[in-house]
Amino acid sequence: MTDHSLLDDLRGSGRAVGAFNAILLEHAEAIVAGAEEARLPVILQISQNAVRYHGSLAPFATACLSLASSASVPVVVHLDHAEDETLIDQAVALGIRSVMFDAATLPYAENVARTRDVVRRCHAAGCRVEAELGAIGGKDGAHAPGVRTDPAEATAFTAATGVDALAVAVGSVHAMSRRDASLDNALIERLRAAVAVPLVLHGSSGVSDEGLREAVRRGITKVNIGTLLNRVLTSRVRGVLTDDADLSDPRKYLAPGRDAVRAEVARMLRLLAGEPVPATPEPHSSPAAPARP
Repeated sequence: MTDHSLLDDLRGSGRAVGAFNAILLEHAEAIVAGAEEARLPVILQISQNAVRYHGSLAPFATACLSLASSASVPVVVHLDHAEDETLIDQAVALGIRSVMFDAATLPYAENVARTRDVVRRCHAAGCRVEAELGAIGGKDGAHAPGVRTDPAEATAFTAATGVDALAVAVGSVHAMSRRDASLDNALIERLRAAVAVPLVLHGSSGVSDEGLREAVRRGITKVNIGTLLNRVLTSRVRGVLTDDADLSDPRKYLAPGRDAVRAEVARMLRLLAGEPVPATPEPHSSPAAPARP
């Protein structure tokens, strides 16, 4: 399955889909289980950094594709933030039909040329391509805080490359540990009016629940979340291990962590779909820490 009908159907609806990054198998299992609990579609993402952690794409991607194929709700497996074009070709060969090619650190003309070539190859294989314009903070090089995507440039970029979705820089920052990012919602509206493809928000772990609701109302269709899930998992595991210093069986601390991630994925999916959800406090390192942020 691709995210073609999923993102296109949601565009302009005032709802969005959650796209969650998986590093461990427990992440992937929890993401799918959370979507099934919420009875909503989900995008299961594998980043180039996660591939680097595992040493190769195939083993983890194959597991994620298997989880997706057996799920009771639509699950799109997506390669996220791929700068290596060879990795994109490997993903397509494995059966992944949604990728993000990240050439945002390159000069504009080179970003256009390389993205256009990736789109051509991916479309020939039935694979959608997300790209990035402007810079999402929290990374080196051109990814500098304060940079914003220009609507006119975004319009020209999508037309020149043929991308299917566009990640835009509107004030969020990757890898934030606090949810206090301030988004430029007026810019989101201008981009939504100018750009003919679904808009993607990266760095969403640093945005509050209400901030995400407003961004979706203004025109965001896909919301990427990674750091938040890591914090949920780590907080729960830390609490279990603090309670039992002699515990050594990873199943006994990873299972509670997985359950906490599942619950947060279900909550976030409902939030992005416009459903009422309870607020949850920030996780912390105390043994009494709640399972979810």
